[in-house]
Amino acid sequence: MSRSNRPNVLVVLTDQQRWDTLGVYDSPMDLTPTLDRLGAEGTVVEQAITPQPTCVPFRAAFQTGRFATETGVWREGLELDDDVRTLGHRFADAGYDVGFVGGWYLSGAFEEPVSEGSRGGYTDFWRAADVPEFTSHPEEGYLYDEAGDRVTFDAYRTDAFTEFGIKGLDALSEPFFLVVSYLEPHHQNDMWSFVAPEDYAERYGTDPWIPGDLKSSPGDWYGELPDYYGMVKRLDEAVDDLLSALEERGIRDDTVVAYTSDHGCHFRTRPGEYKRTPHESAVRVPAILAGPGFDEAHNVERVTSLLDLPPTLLEAAGLTPPDEMHGDSLLPVIRGDESDEDGLAFVQISESQIGRAIRTDRWKYAVAAPKLNGWRGGNGDPASDTYVERYLYDLYEDPFEQVNLAGRPNYRDTADRLSRKLQECLTDIEGETPTIRQLDRGFSEY
Repeated sequence: MSRSNRPNVLVVLTDQQRWDTLGVYDSPMDLTPTLDRLGAEGTVVEQAITPQPTCVPFRAAFQTGRFATETGVWREGLELDDDVRTLGHRFADAGYDVGFVGGWYLSGAFEEPVSEGSRGGYTDFWRAADVPEFTSHPEEGYLYDEAGDRVTFDAYRTDAFTEFGIKGLDALSEPFFLVVSYLEPHHQNDMWSFVAPEDYAERYGTDPWIPGDLKSSPGDWYGELPDYYGMVKRLDEAVDDLLSALEERGIRDDTVVAYTSDHGCHFRTRPGEYKRTPHESAVRVPAILAGPGFDEAHNVERVTSLLDLPPTLLEAAGLTPPDEMHGDSLLPVIRGDESDEDGLAFVQISESQIGRAIRTDRWKYAVAAPKLNGWRGGNGDPASDTYVERYLYDLYEDPFEQVNLAGRPNYRDTADRLSRKLQECLTDIEGETPTIRQLDRGFSEY
């Protein structure tokens, strides 16, 4: 495919968005008419699973197509080495203009401007901060431009990032690769609260739909869902603005559009956490692909790791994914050339625990190190030589993961089979074969 024939690629990343906030995943809230239309026009990945339910490790995995432990960025506070090849580098090497807007998270600069060498090759257009939670609040703040100068805004943060994204469309020549990385619907860290635009939370404050995993569970969802839903609504409107900008410039039909999130949110119903566990509400995310190669194509029904997204984007642009990427392009499945069955996703978990999990169509099987976490002992531990079974869920019978079957004798054969699959993933991806100890008891923790 010649440079002139290659499609543009626009990636929209959100932060901490549950898959079931979208109508295409059966949300009854009608929050996402734009994304629902995009999904109807293109491809919906129906069971998309993040490889790491934490902001920074996921960003490293997305940019490289490799698991977090392979990138060296397996928990927050770690930096991606400047010489690591990212999607920005790969698209730029193929003649694309490349740009980035929003939260970068990979340089360790925090509130300072990210140096040019630490921007992952995104040098043609840059409106970003390493950690926008530190440089902004929901209604004001700043990012940095290519020169490292502050670019301030006095608007709702989603709207400001959208405007920066539209400026990127004007600044970049075709073909372009542009990532717009929103902070919403993540909570504002220093406020410990979700903050919707003015008047948006009020729309959803009367009898909002409560996902089944949250009902009757302790956490902060009962006070935060209206704002969370309002934030998702504004994100959908932002995507509409971006799509309208493509249309106005006459390039909508020439642009691949990808929409996904780094992880979900369980509103601290899983003790003390919004994420950082293997539960569906943390690891399952929305994923939509539209544009050239995806319009009116087959949805992907099988369990799919988001590590399949980087090679998919490269192949959609006529580029060959490198062998070092662990994922596989979804285009053969989308075209109907490969089976859409028997998917499996491997998940690494850090910080709250050193854990590993696999997700199949029916089962969730997860283990955790008995004494380690991501922070203990200086830099913490990225992996363990011993894990103990922690969770086993039958997602057919228990989609909201209310009954943990780990350690139950009548599920021993199932647990053993899944343990072998997990060991295969550990050997293939991490190059280790740790011990997985059985949890032999009649019941286990929630």
